[in-house]
Amino acid sequence: KQEFSKYPTKAGRRSLSRSISQSSTDSYSSAASYTDSSDDETSPRDKAQVNTHGSADFCVKNIKQAEFGRREIEIAEQDMSALISLRKRAQGEKPLAGAKIVGCTHITAQTAVLIETLVALGAQCRWTACNIYSTQNEVAAALAETGVPVFAWKGESEDDFWWCIDRCVNTEGWQANMILDDGGDLTHWVYKKYPSVFKKVRGIVEESVTGVHRLYQLSKAGKLCVPAMNVNDSVTKQKFDNLYCCRESILDGLKRTTDIMFGGKQVVVCGYGEVGKGCCTALKALGAIVCITEIDPICALQACMDGFRVVKLSEVIRQMDVVITCTGNKNVVTREQLDRMKNGCIVCNMGHSNTEIDVASLRSPELTWERVRSQVDHIIWPDGKRVVLLAEGRLLNLSCSTVPTFVLSITATTQALALIELFNAPEGRYKQDVYLLPKKMDEYVASLHLPNFDAHLTELTDEQAKYMGLNKNGPFKPNYYR
Repeated sequence: KQEFSKYPTKAGRRSLSRSISQSSTDSYSSAASYTDSSDDETSPRDKAQVNTHGSADFCVKNIKQAEFGRREIEIAEQDMSALISLRKRAQGEKPLAGAKIVGCTHITAQTAVLIETLVALGAQCRWTACNIYSTQNEVAAALAETGVPVFAWKGESEDDFWWCIDRCVNTEGWQANMILDDGGDLTHWVYKKYPSVFKKVRGIVEESVTGVHRLYQLSKAGKLCVPAMNVNDSVTKQKFDNLYCCRESILDGLKRTTDIMFGGKQVVVCGYGEVGKGCCTALKALGAIVCITEIDPICALQACMDGFRVVKLSEVIRQMDVVITCTGNKNVVTREQLDRMKNGCIVCNMGHSNTEIDVASLRSPELTWERVRSQVDHIIWPDGKRVVLLAEGRLLNLSCSTVPTFVLSITATTQALALIELFNAPEGRYKQDVYLLPKKMDEYVASLHLPNFDAHLTELTDEQAKYMGLNKNGPFKPNYYR
């Protein structure tokens, strides 16, 4: 009776079982649902919500989902032991005491573990989402319930997205001194709208190809007035998150949204960087016939050596069953190429930015958009041809499915260490430029994750260390090693 009164049903719209386990369809698990993830269409911006502590400094879909979100965070913690270990080791000394971090990342159970680690290490945090589809509503509610101001919900409009970023930055009596970004949108907003805040920031940590590219552009133009840490190109991000995360999540996202069978399908992957390599490995293993497009001769040669044909997209587009972009560039798939695709072709993006597929050109009068499922659209041409577009060209895995927790622990630990390093660095160590994480730190992050596998490192003898010209405790590779 208590459960039934706690979650009243709307007659004819929900079964009692769905009412009781409401959270199961409210977030990423709604990706395979044929209906929208919530009966409540009211914008969170129009709701007056407070958490149990009386605070209203947040904007989430439904604060009452916090209990479900807390359970999801607890599941994530089980596979993020390295981050929890870092939290326990540094909790006493509070290396982030005084840090005011404004963050813009995917808001998932895994990110929540990172945010709560930063808080445990002494930081004050305000958070928003870097993707309009990737927020897990119940996790955002759980963070808001604990007192972290979160401004994000699944299915934001473009206007909502920028409003949320602004609410994070522009608040009375609180000014950020650190930025943690994924994609560069938050950095761009602070730089453009709040230059006085930007100049006083002690450091920026960026984790995506797109965001790092924007930082280097600022630096080259002489407009980057704060030090920034390029986490994307640290070994523990590039070689783990980009590769292994995408290897496991590409299939998940495609299966949940389209129920596709991969055996014998013709697939073209645009870009053979770490993300492209991960996607191709998974697709090839399930029997897909995979070809690659590349601009870089080194990556193209790697693709050839791995057994993939390297082609031009315009030459193969008519035969393809699936088109996947993994470049971080813009207009990789053009309207002209979309026009030439075969009926039923699936088009999706695994790069961070939503610019890779020219989706804007598809919003034209002669084409019909038909929503099939959450984050799945049929684009119908006048002759009846249909192209299946996933997540409106945004990041497939985080928009339509989930990503593996363990590999995100590696990235999150790297981000936490980068924040600690920049925040505590003595004046003059880092100038107004973009830096890579020191190799020693990369190795430390990796070492924290080895106990999960009961892995035991071999130790160099004094003679071996001298022969190799190494310190027995590392770093074991030079910074230029790739």
